[in-house]
Amino acid sequence: MLLHERGQQNPVVSPATLPGVTVSRAADGAAPTPRAVPAGRSSVGGRAIGVFDSVDEAISAAVVASRQLARFPLSRRGEIISAMRQMVLQNLEFLARLAHEETGMGRVSCKINKNRLVAERTPGIEALTTAATTGDKGITLDEFAPYGVIGSIIPSTNPTETVINNGIGMFAAGNAVVFNPHPNATICSLTTISMLNQVIVQHGGPENCFTAVTRPTIQTAEAIMRHPDIPFLAVTGSEAVVNAAMQSGKKVVAAGPGNPPAVVDETADIPRAARDIVAGGSLDNNIVCIAEKITVVVDSVADQLMVEMEKAGCYRASANQIRQLMMVLFSQDPKPGVHTPVKRDFVGRDARVLLEAIGTRVNDDPRLILCEVPHDHPFAWSEMLMPVMPVVRMPDVDAAIDYAVRVERGNRHTAAMHSRNIDKLTEMGRRIGCSVYVKNGPTFSGLGMGGEGYTSFTIASPTGDGLTTAQTFSRRRRCALVGNYSIV
Repeated sequence: MLLHERGQQNPVVSPATLPGVTVSRAADGAAPTPRAVPAGRSSVGGRAIGVFDSVDEAISAAVVASRQLARFPLSRRGEIISAMRQMVLQNLEFLARLAHEETGMGRVSCKINKNRLVAERTPGIEALTTAATTGDKGITLDEFAPYGVIGSIIPSTNPTETVINNGIGMFAAGNAVVFNPHPNATICSLTTISMLNQVIVQHGGPENCFTAVTRPTIQTAEAIMRHPDIPFLAVTGSEAVVNAAMQSGKKVVAAGPGNPPAVVDETADIPRAARDIVAGGSLDNNIVCIAEKITVVVDSVADQLMVEMEKAGCYRASANQIRQLMMVLFSQDPKPGVHTPVKRDFVGRDARVLLEAIGTRVNDDPRLILCEVPHDHPFAWSEMLMPVMPVVRMPDVDAAIDYAVRVERGNRHTAAMHSRNIDKLTEMGRRIGCSVYVKNGPTFSGLGMGGEGYTSFTIASPTGDGLTTAQTFSRRRRCALVGNYSIV
């Protein structure tokens, strides 16, 4: 079931006419070409909504908006969120192409699906359920209240999706948000912020509920983290950014790195497991943090699995090609059994581009490059964020689970297992302890894409919050009435 708040149907917001969103198109009308979004107050026509020249201006505007939003009843927030969802659904391709052209990462079709997912399955006000406890001595209410203004650090890998996802959840909780987009995804992030702001204002909400600066940098992120008017930080980014937020002394919800393994044992439906791993591992060229990063397979079915993965769209690299890829893709000399940084120019690029970098030309469009490697190979131990799928053989399912726990590197982010053995499925889940664990499906099923449940693009494993909702961005408050209240 799609998570929509009750509310009226809303007209389409045209990106080309949004304040601050200037778009030209190619001759065929297919691909938008974004231009810089100028700063300005949201009420000034022809200028960006919620985008300011300085961090202080952005935070001051958000503080004013948060005070106004605090007076809005929950039902009004729900109506505005319905309008926000509708706007995103009417602009899926525009936002996808904008992000793809600016970042050069991923695939437009995948970005369309991710934007649809966050529009439809991000929990809104329905996540804020009040608990009431009654008894002989009265009644106690436990409710959810806003923090005020939240600082949200946005990645380059899922920029529009994270703005939409965090925006809906944080607004539902009654907060204003100061976003700091990744410098390499500035235009698409600011455009999304501006579009959401216009919907809020058009439906009677405060100006500048979502703000940002014109030129986000590491320094502006640090300024947001330090600012006294920001009591809460939501960080989706690198380990370094997460560590900086954790040192701020503030409430932090942080999404860190992952290295999701997919274990396949001898009882699995091998053709299905192959299709699922290829589908999950190739999602947006593997830049999504939950996407499968390594396949660990029991030796007796390894050959069959790799044949089926080739049928599902993989290019199988030779030993020599694997050596060449290793030399090209890493930014440092790779060492066995440890994470090695990769070259940013290859992150999220098509498999065909990676193959061309080593002089291999292909006529088709492979989804993944299949690389059978030993257990200590750098491909297996590195979060590469590109369509390279290392495959490691293990003698039996127990060894496969042991190795998967090690190679996940304690991130406790995401893992998957393909098996018909309930005992081993359970053992894997308990031992690996991840925020997202998927049995017999692609890992994106854990985000509600082709699976059940709500979605989140801030999976807060380092801080233990898991998939975030409006509750995550709320303060729990209690009100107790003592005396004769219950009628029972």
